[in-house]
Amino acid sequence: MAATQTYLADLHPLRCLPTPLKIQNPQNQCHYFKQKSTNPVICKLKAAVIGGGPAGSSAAEALAAGGIETYLFERSPATAKPCGGAIPLCMLDEFSIPLHLIDRRVTQMRIVSPSNLVVDFGKTLKPHEFIAMLRREVLDSFLRQRAESSGATLLKALVTNLVVPTSSREPYVIHYIMDNCRRQLAVDVVIGADGANSRVAKSIKAGNYSTAIAFQERIKLPEDKMGYYENLAEMYVGNDVSPDFYAWVFPKCDHVAVGTGTVCSKADIKSLQRGIRARVRSKIEGGKVIKVEAHPIPEHPRPIRVRGRIALVGDAAGYVTKCSGEGIYFAAKSGRICGEAIVKASEGGEKIINEDDLKREYLRKWDDKYFTTFKFLDVLQKVFYGNNAAREALVELCGDEYVQRMTFDSYLYKKLASGNRWEDAKMVMNTISSLVRCNIMGREVEASAQKILSRV
Repeated sequence: MAATQTYLADLHPLRCLPTPLKIQNPQNQCHYFKQKSTNPVICKLKAAVIGGGPAGSSAAEALAAGGIETYLFERSPATAKPCGGAIPLCMLDEFSIPLHLIDRRVTQMRIVSPSNLVVDFGKTLKPHEFIAMLRREVLDSFLRQRAESSGATLLKALVTNLVVPTSSREPYVIHYIMDNCRRQLAVDVVIGADGANSRVAKSIKAGNYSTAIAFQERIKLPEDKMGYYENLAEMYVGNDVSPDFYAWVFPKCDHVAVGTGTVCSKADIKSLQRGIRARVRSKIEGGKVIKVEAHPIPEHPRPIRVRGRIALVGDAAGYVTKCSGEGIYFAAKSGRICGEAIVKASEGGEKIINEDDLKREYLRKWDDKYFTTFKFLDVLQKVFYGNNAAREALVELCGDEYVQRMTFDSYLYKKLASGNRWEDAKMVMNTISSLVRCNIMGREVEASAQKILSRV
């Protein structure tokens, strides 16, 4: 394996450049070279992680802890992606999340149908089980600080361009702005963790994908009304709040997050937000909006997630589940798997890696572990979120305790729960029965509405 040498001082990340640096001789910038002496200069693999959310921070932590020189780029550390903020129980242990970061421990969940049928969805939770609710700005900040403590260098900077080399023996050059200065950094490996509109993904032509838009308002409630949501989260379904997803009211430290999401009707997002506010009017009356947030969310994995020595993780890779819209755990998990894959393939940063290494150590492990989960939830969304009749069937099914136990086992511990064959068969029959019955109900309601309209 070819030895490695340090990059020229001109590409040092902390050198302020008044204008973009022009590389006079790209061949001399290359990290690898043929040995010409018996004592070559050796330096560690250098990696850049672009995006400092759960995916990027987890990747940077794994890289730095594994002995790789790591730079973590985050444009706005003080801001955070609009998000419900729910994380599964297994993430607390797996990622060593301190309990003091948790705002609320949700032990009650309610799902409300288009006709306002209410089902309590937490009856089967065990005494030690709960859904942790956090604020993303708190969680993200903690994960970035931990990456720094592992040895990663945090750069509060805007990445403006990523120059992809034409040769496998040349570095990637990152152009960025920090402290009002244009700077550059040459690295061997890049991890794109820069969200649904990923600049890194565009630079490698990773392909297009559908995105949803999430919109939420953070509302400070009067004390008595906040008490109602102390450990309760609510989900609402119906065309009035989302034609293809759900709306939510999730408790935070001293306020609630009220929001909705959609893929097919993004232009109507504010109208849908008015819909969820109307549904919960009596519960949030007297509340004050303290923040309004909106953000794109991917709907499926990108066609290309690895190209050359670049890998995509988190939202940039498209790792948000259908049906539930969950992404925090999968973002952090993908970042960690990718970071560990680079450490392993490079033998702790001692040798260069290639595309095959990333596909073998990262993509294959990710797909083997989670492909089935993503496909299963995709099917569920297509079955139950298409129309109000199907949503009524979904809420009806959620009242079944076996369905609840299977759902929470899968969500809390991030693996498809293995159930009882007889109960599974009953669940399938109940699903079919509910869909048939609710679709009949739906047609009757629609026919009645048409009669009323014709009279008017």
